[in-house]
Amino acid sequence: MISYQSVFFILGILLTTLGMMMCIPMVVDLFLQSPDWLVFMASAGVSIFVGVALILTMRSERITFRAREAFILTTSSWLLIALFGALPFMFSELRMSVADAFFESMSGITTTGATVITTLTNAPPGILIWRALLQWLGGIGFIVMAIAVLPLLRVGGMQLFQTESSDQSEKIMPRATQIAGGTVALYVGFSCICALLYWAAGMSGFDAIAHAMTTIATGGFSTSDESIRFFDNTAIDVVAITFMLIGSLPFALYLQAIRGRPLILWHDSQVRWFLTFLVATITIITAWLYLTGQYGFSNSVRYSAFNVISIVTTTGYASANYDTWGAFAVGAFFFLMVVGGCSGSTTCGIKIFRFQVIYETARVQISRLLSPHGVFVPRFNGKALPEGVSESVMSFFFVFALSFSVLALGLGFVGLDFVTAMSAAASAIACVGPGLGHIVGPAGTFAPLPDAAKYMLAAGMLLGRLELFTVLVLFAPAFWRK
Repeated sequence: MISYQSVFFILGILLTTLGMMMCIPMVVDLFLQSPDWLVFMASAGVSIFVGVALILTMRSERITFRAREAFILTTSSWLLIALFGALPFMFSELRMSVADAFFESMSGITTTGATVITTLTNAPPGILIWRALLQWLGGIGFIVMAIAVLPLLRVGGMQLFQTESSDQSEKIMPRATQIAGGTVALYVGFSCICALLYWAAGMSGFDAIAHAMTTIATGGFSTSDESIRFFDNTAIDVVAITFMLIGSLPFALYLQAIRGRPLILWHDSQVRWFLTFLVATITIITAWLYLTGQYGFSNSVRYSAFNVISIVTTTGYASANYDTWGAFAVGAFFFLMVVGGCSGSTTCGIKIFRFQVIYETARVQISRLLSPHGVFVPRFNGKALPEGVSESVMSFFFVFALSFSVLALGLGFVGLDFVTAMSAAASAIACVGPGLGHIVGPAGTFAPLPDAAKYMLAAGMLLGRLELFTVLVLFAPAFWRK
């Protein structure tokens, strides 16, 4: 039997934590004399009340947490936090509709970065901080889930990392609580350093804190309608690039580096593949911008590096409108949307390790065709791939493509044009933020879309953030049988 009591108990803890976090924007609004502090106080009260009620009514001497409870908890926690996180948006000065508030909240907690707010400069300060906090919480939540939960659920090849780290865990990090605690400490530390560097580079203290939270979470929410290009500051671009990269690398490797293995990041094949891919892509886009005469060489490097890293890491910041860079660049950015960073990071998308697994599988197949009697073994990080990983990864690619196709067709059905529907679907499934075109591109917002499209995109964000299968398995009748 599924232990719903355990699921609701943990949901109560998460809701209570969310309500306590709402006190931060409440204090900001109160300090800056914005009337929205009452909205955050009421929203925090509701969240804490429901959370504490769940804790008191569902507490038990024994918490049962198996695979089925993990599947239910993972999806329900993201959905419930998005619902309660939408309360401040609905009742603030912005008076957002239910669809807009839910879309904004889901975009925040899934670290997508797509927005329906068209005048951020006039938004209450508490709302700006709340958007950043949602992404910050979503980032650390996904890291912990990717390290502790997804490998156990064997979702999309994630069991690869459970097998890979099992021989090291006893020596370096013997308990899961140590991993979670160390990860949170690192995450907070990186956020503080990022905020200080943003401030030193020229941002105000408020902007520095808000952008630090959304940078390390690779979320992309900004305090300005123009995103990072509002500041037009090379030093700020460099800080953003640095911490987008930090957020896109495996946090478990940072812990191992601190604990006596400083070169572990470079020795990891996933990290090397990721950095090599970024360098190659930035070089190609830089050459395109320079040879087509759109920028001088230095600005070609600057804008190419920033926007390529932002899109590949699924952050979604924009320092320039890459929609105007020509057909080749626009096409390249469409495909870059779905790449993603490393497993165990805050990024979404397909993830680099899956491309590695597919490459190794294809390489072995070609080698067997050339030498039918030879013995060839697909490898990852110098070790043979565990049984079932290749099939799991190929299944993920298929479901990813199928989900994208269904979502794009659904968006087209409610009236979106081809470019908007395709890029918005890719942006939602990969949790990138901006799409392509004049509506949802880097210079636009998702506000003009119909409510039906916003709900579909919110569902796509949840599906993409939780690695597809974590959500889809709940729709299988066999899952609910005794």
